[in-house]
Amino acid sequence: MDFLDKLNPQQRAAVTAGNGPVLVVAGPGSGKTRVLTQRIAYLIAEEGVRPWQILAVTFTNKAAKEMQERVKKLLPDQATEGIMLGTFHSICARILRREAEHLPIESNFVIFDADDQERIVKNVIRELNINEKLYRPAGVHAAISRAKNELIDADDFPTLTYRDEVTKRVYAEYQKRLIASNAVDFDDILVYTARLLEDNPSVRDKYAQRFRHVLVDEFQDTNLAQYALVKHLASFNRNVFCVGDQDQSVYSWRGADYRNIHRFEQDFPDAQTILLEQNYRSRQTILDAAMGVIDRARNRKRKQLFSDRGAGEKIFFYEAPDDYAEASFVVDSIAQLVASRQFEPGDCAVMYRTNAMSRLIEEAFLQARLPYRLVGAQRFYGRREVKDVIAFLRLIHNPADEASLDRIINVPPRGIGEKTLTTLHMVARQNEMQPGEVLIDLARGDQSAHWKSFTGRAALPLADFGGMLANWRVAAQTLNVPELFDRVVKDLGYKEYIDDESEEGEDRWENVIELKHLADEYSTRTLDEFLENIALVSDQDTIAEGNVPTLLTLHAAKGLEFGAVFIVGLDDGILPHSRSFDNPESMEEERRLFYVGITRAKDKLYLVRAIQRGGRGSLEETFPSRYLDDVPSDLLVGKTRTGRSLRGQMPETKWQTHRTQGQPASVPPAKYRAGTRIKHPSWGEGIVLDSKVQDDDEIVDVVFESVGIKRLSASLANLKII
Repeated sequence: MDFLDKLNPQQRAAVTAGNGPVLVVAGPGSGKTRVLTQRIAYLIAEEGVRPWQILAVTFTNKAAKEMQERVKKLLPDQATEGIMLGTFHSICARILRREAEHLPIESNFVIFDADDQERIVKNVIRELNINEKLYRPAGVHAAISRAKNELIDADDFPTLTYRDEVTKRVYAEYQKRLIASNAVDFDDILVYTARLLEDNPSVRDKYAQRFRHVLVDEFQDTNLAQYALVKHLASFNRNVFCVGDQDQSVYSWRGADYRNIHRFEQDFPDAQTILLEQNYRSRQTILDAAMGVIDRARNRKRKQLFSDRGAGEKIFFYEAPDDYAEASFVVDSIAQLVASRQFEPGDCAVMYRTNAMSRLIEEAFLQARLPYRLVGAQRFYGRREVKDVIAFLRLIHNPADEASLDRIINVPPRGIGEKTLTTLHMVARQNEMQPGEVLIDLARGDQSAHWKSFTGRAALPLADFGGMLANWRVAAQTLNVPELFDRVVKDLGYKEYIDDESEEGEDRWENVIELKHLADEYSTRTLDEFLENIALVSDQDTIAEGNVPTLLTLHAAKGLEFGAVFIVGLDDGILPHSRSFDNPESMEEERRLFYVGITRAKDKLYLVRAIQRGGRGSLEETFPSRYLDDVPSDLLVGKTRTGRSLRGQMPETKWQTHRTQGQPASVPPAKYRAGTRIKHPSWGEGIVLDSKVQDDDEIVDVVFESVGIKRLSASLANLKII
């Protein structure tokens, strides 16, 4: 197979590994997607494995789609249809719908999103007369989610404190509400599948025997439920191929447990372990800095990352006087990189520990009138108008969907207040029905057995909406997804409601139109599939394209790469985050997060912090991140933690090579090099970013603490080297 010739020895060993368990420890930028893809192609082309006998699990729909396309390109003349390839959640949802007879829910279950889940928890807390200020719904739901990730149900929830007792009560009722609504949350999709395989040997054997090979991407990000799934599905053939790197495990807040790599080694002691250490992304200087940081981590497999791309430039470290100057430095530096044609705008990224840190950076971009892309702050599917339309479609699909009903029963306003809604829920409970069923029955007017449970003023709008819902359900039997979408929006007069002819109103309506474009792709598919894919879409699946700098959190940066990376906010209390100080495990994860950020950079890396932070008027002095001390000082240029000058050799740039070819040998070398600390008679101290000889003069780019970046003629500027 020709593609094997393009692999390095470690990659080739992984792709052609024999039967049995295999653990591939893949360093950043080591080509793990290539290894996974070519492993699938190798199994089909060389080992005679049928496509339907392969299960490949990824963490985003985007990655699954990319993998599928790559396999087809590798095997253009062979059938590749039938591979079960997707995210844990999408694959498990498929299994659950097929095996619903073994579950407490029906096969047409709906998937509640985070808002729906929290709303149900909130209702339960109120109905149980629990103090909502002491037991906030978000916190209680997080505790329930953690329990589910560890396969702990409500009956077995540990109660060491009174708070645990309260959480256990809410958990039990919350789960009853989900089942009554014929709904699952994201955790249930995994838990139900894990229990299905655990408790039903015949079902487990059916899938375990079908899948001769199970391949898992990003194995370090699996939780306990996902690990149990992998074990069950690989229990018959034991051909399990896991690719991961505990150094990049940064999602414990989502339930990810890097210790699954240790569990794998204990459960499969005969497993081959293959290290992928050659990096195809970054310059060696960046990799050396990353290893300086991660080698201090505990309980890890040590890797020696290396690159054939050369050493590259040193890492630029900058301490800004305050957080406004920090933001200005970043934007000015990006503008300089683009103006000098070293990078395209889309090659640049700004990364930070928390979303809140984006505000000043955004302001700096806006003041400079430069475009940017913000990732993760407000997802498309999290916008109000988008969630409203989806809720209507979910309710049509499943009238038992309590969360969707509560969200849109008065959208657009139709005179149904909180008191009426509470009564609707109460009547439904008394009659062992769901509110949606009562609503549809009320469309029969005074013929409904529930009519007298409401005042006339309340019953009429409920009946009108119930009639509309009933008509939509009938229409859904003959209309396809885009036709049903149009019918609902038209019947509601939703455009008139959402678009008030302001710019904001136009934007809201454009979001509805964008959702309609997605619906158009489902003209030959079911409403069930449309709603499921929307529910399972991930943050990275919604990243927009465009040649502009990207602003994103370090968590969102995982799996991405950029030519020039700025990591800002490198202060203790931000990275590592202050809430991690008392937890050694959390501090280890913060270290891994910094490592992930560093290894996103291909050619140029900036590490930036602010001496004072807090905005103008209430500045507080900060301390440098303790992880900065682990970056070898000989890899840095710029201003160090102590404020002294670091004078590294400035690497030759493409511009310099082009300009100096053919020039006389007598042209003097540049006097000012990147990292040189200088003083200007008016603007004070600054640091040289770049310098080049031009027309017998030296043109110097300097970042000043007082005025930002300036381009100066050395013969006129009267600069002094400090």
